[in-house]
Amino acid sequence: MIPPGIALASDMTSVQSDRPAAASGTLTIGGDLPVTRLGFGAMRITGKGIWGPPADPDESVRVLRRAVDLGVDLIDTADSYGPYFSEDLIRDALHPYDGVTIATKGGLTRSGPDEWAPVGRPEYLRQCVEMSLRRLGVERIDLYQLHRIDPAVPLADQLGVLKDMQGEGKIRHLGLSEVTVEQLDEARQLIEVVSVQNLYNLVNRTHEAVVDYCEAAGIAFIPWFPLAAAELARPGSVLDEAARRHEASPSQLALAWLLRRSPVILPIPGTGSVAHLEENVAAAELSLTDEEFAALTALA
Repeated sequence: MIPPGIALASDMTSVQSDRPAAASGTLTIGGDLPVTRLGFGAMRITGKGIWGPPADPDESVRVLRRAVDLGVDLIDTADSYGPYFSEDLIRDALHPYDGVTIATKGGLTRSGPDEWAPVGRPEYLRQCVEMSLRRLGVERIDLYQLHRIDPAVPLADQLGVLKDMQGEGKIRHLGLSEVTVEQLDEARQLIEVVSVQNLYNLVNRTHEAVVDYCEAAGIAFIPWFPLAAAELARPGSVLDEAARRHEASPSQLALAWLLRRSPVILPIPGTGSVAHLEENVAAAELSLTDEEFAALTALA
């Protein structure tokens, strides 16, 4: 049964359109925010180690604009990407965001390349929201996600300040990132949770129970690192053979599997390359047979 607020494309077969992302269908977040089910993750438009500016800022801008041209209407970012460079580039490329939802996150601090640490003090989270509003050039963030729960701060304090800012009109909807079913249950006693962003892909199914929970509750599940398929794509493997049948790449099949896995899944593959972006988005037009889906599901 498809939960309320979820709308799927009637036919996921290849349509070869100039806006291929639309073939993924739509998902309505929080009951009033419809988005295309294949989004874009803006982490990798920054420098190596997600630190500093990208090597080619112009290419990053082209990637963002091309994503929208291809029908992507959800861009996911965070203040810690760069830090700050991702949000700045999104504003440079897409402001005033006509028809495009910008989702961002706060609550992780950076001390260097590939280094991340949670800070959930209410005063810090308030600063995160205020600065993202300024960098993105908006008065309200449509989807704001707590990037990590800080174990050193009561969850009620972390979510409480975000709920306060929602009441002030600075946040439309609230989500969480990298949480368990138990944490999600606890959070839902404090706020309305409309999205969960966890690590999940064809290879890593650690959060299978969270996906099922979100589907039952009609909560959007946004898998990060959705393209981890290389180790399953060896010549002659199930994934390799399926990719050959579809004349597609293993990564495209991995995205098609995610879109088929649950109607609440909204993959956000990211890249700093226009060519790679176009390959990723084309995955929305792939249609897996029941047998292919079952065989891929059995891989992990």
